[in-house]
Amino acid sequence: MAIPDGEIHWFSPDPRGILPLAGFHLPRRLARVVCQGRFKIRINCDFDRVIQLCADSKDTWIDDIILESYRALHRSGFAHSVETWQGNRLVGGLYGVSLGGVFFGESMFYRVRDASKVALHALVTRLSSRGYGLLDVQWVTPHLRGFGACEIPRKQYLQLLENNIRLNCRFVEL
Repeated sequence: MAIPDGEIHWFSPDPRGILPLAGFHLPRRLARVVCQGRFKIRINCDFDRVIQLCADSKDTWIDDIILESYRALHRSGFAHSVETWQGNRLVGGLYGVSLGGVFFGESMFYRVRDASKVALHALVTRLSSRGYGLLDVQWVTPHLRGFGACEIPRKQYLQLLENNIRLNCRFVEL
């Protein structure tokens, strides 16, 4: 994570934020939005733009070094984006890194109401259907808490990480 002086720091919060896949809470109103099909979900269609739009927020931790690092991870098949589109317009999305059966969520953005929430729902659905066991969100925000995110002690997190990193899950087909 880039801090204001431009240095890159690594953080390992204790407690750690996770979103239990089986405990994902889809609010009724958002369930209606998902069912209405207002958004088309695409995977890795415009990763560069997703990460750039995440970086464009006023309180970003994403600087040019981080942007290029995640782009390199994407080219190597480890970083992925889940995107919400309306017609030919990218209106929301998120990105993160997939290793084994763990997805490390990094950042999300929206330009249209509910677009990032629908992307999060699509991510959880994808991870669940592909046998993932851990969605790491690092820190729990009030927004993520509404979907079931919670904090766990570092020791418990490291055990979950060890168990799930060994899984052979694929975010995309090869």
